[in-house]
Amino acid sequence: MIVLYLVGFGLPALGIFGRVPVVLWGTIAIVLTYSAYIAEVLRAGMEAVHPSQRVAARSLGLTHGQTLRIVVIPQGVRKVVPALMNDFVSMQKDVGLISVLGAVDAVRAAQISAAQYYNFTPYIVAALLFVAMALPMIRLTDYVSARLAKREQMGGIV
Repeated sequence: MIVLYLVGFGLPALGIFGRVPVVLWGTIAIVLTYSAYIAEVLRAGMEAVHPSQRVAARSLGLTHGQTLRIVVIPQGVRKVVPALMNDFVSMQKDVGLISVLGAVDAVRAAQISAAQYYNFTPYIVAALLFVAMALPMIRLTDYVSARLAKREQMGGIV
């Protein structure tokens, strides 16, 4: 929320960029926030690779860059795929926060309709839309997580 307020209200207040749609400011804020989350997840994945893997790669004559590119990053990414997919699902849900900047999304449209007609059914419709959009990705995340766990227990992934 803080990043949304800073980007959505702070940057336009500087008057440098002229007239920019609110949705673009919200998109920039979401991208900044989730870029930091994903960078942290990838860093954790690379640190989760056992140091002996790096030593073995270096003993084979690989440079530091080659060790990262060929050995560490592929293993680290495999370890964090479920976390990355969960971040993607969270990002889908957080897109609705852009409405605090004034953009009209499903929740904001439901709020306007409920205030106009005193009928709260649009909230249910908006919630069902969010569930319908998130459910396939949640199922895919569960499937990939189970598949990776099964492969790791069989010894398919180091």
